[in-house]
Amino acid sequence: MKHVLILGGDGYLGWPTAMYFSNLGYQVTVVDNYFRRNACTELDTGMLYSVPTLIERAKIWHEQTGREIKVVIADLAQPEAMRRLFDGGVKYQWAVNEEFTGIPETVVHYAEQPSAPYSLMDYQHADITLVNNLRVTNNLLWAIRDYARDTHLIKLGTMGEYGTPNIDIEEGWLEVEHKGRKDTFLYPRQAGSLYHTTKVMDTDLMWFGVRMWDLKVTDLMQGPVYGIETEESAIDDRLKTIFNYDEIFGTIVNRFVTQAVVGYPLTVYGGGGQTRGYLNIRDTLQCVHVSEQNPAQKGELRIFNQIMETFSVNELAELTQKVGNRRGHQVEIKSIPNPRKEAEEHYYNPTYQGLQDIGVKPHYLTEEVMDRLFEVVEQYRENIRKDVIFKGIKW
Repeated sequence: MKHVLILGGDGYLGWPTAMYFSNLGYQVTVVDNYFRRNACTELDTGMLYSVPTLIERAKIWHEQTGREIKVVIADLAQPEAMRRLFDGGVKYQWAVNEEFTGIPETVVHYAEQPSAPYSLMDYQHADITLVNNLRVTNNLLWAIRDYARDTHLIKLGTMGEYGTPNIDIEEGWLEVEHKGRKDTFLYPRQAGSLYHTTKVMDTDLMWFGVRMWDLKVTDLMQGPVYGIETEESAIDDRLKTIFNYDEIFGTIVNRFVTQAVVGYPLTVYGGGGQTRGYLNIRDTLQCVHVSEQNPAQKGELRIFNQIMETFSVNELAELTQKVGNRRGHQVEIKSIPNPRKEAEEHYYNPTYQGLQDIGVKPHYLTEEVMDRLFEVVEQYRENIRKDVIFKGIKW
């Protein structure tokens, strides 16, 4: 069995990825330090339902499937904590078989502070974001360099690295002709938050590791994700992933559906023309899996744009309103002064065919998909707190 190491395995995407690979028969080890849970407690953000600890989740998974997900609780911003995952010194907080599983063939790196608003709350949260995200990535690259140069690193980047340029967005690379000569460069980045800036720096760090040490890296430029349910979470209700609906950690589709369910006007920032690429949580799992099955080569930084379709904020609000009204909710759309410094009307034409070319079968955000998301959120209506939905973090 191939061994997959998932960093940030307690998160919105990390835990579903762990179950997905385990269900396919992989050896899976997850690592987390509960950063997101602790941040949600510190900032008093909204979670739609309570979620068992990572150790409890792994036990439930084993009880229900007979499959094992090993758990390590560690702060990967500490270099030695990262290195122990590769040098045989790892200590499992939960495992059926505690023997060291060996060097992983694949590392999936989610272990970062994931929120743009969090990164710009104040200087302290900016510092936490920069230090955590860059140290974890740097520590990982050095550990792979020193112990596991054949390991394939799959890193979750973000489409936010590109910003909204007035030219087409290619998949990571751009051929440039200048004064009669041509070369290929990383596509120019213009991040719109400190969080997204750390992701740009991640890409630069990985490009350095690829060029200097012949590492194998796939960088997935992911758009905002929506949804809760996966095939694996359907096994037991306690296996559902974390679901935030506040402006700090909640993604826009999940936020809008939650707002609609409790009669909170959909918060459209400014003109609402901001356009981004989106994907279903099921497609995140597909994308990571096909990337694992088709690894980058030694000395290659392979970049995919991980989205399946594009929407403006207004289009998402209108779809939410249409489905919500049909379900008996009186959904109001309300434009509010934009707390972010961003273009509200802009050109946006990204290329995103690469992942489909190697096997991803997209799920699209249809009325039926939105309807099912409403159905799930409605089950937890009594847990939703209106006071945490919008706090107006500005930059």
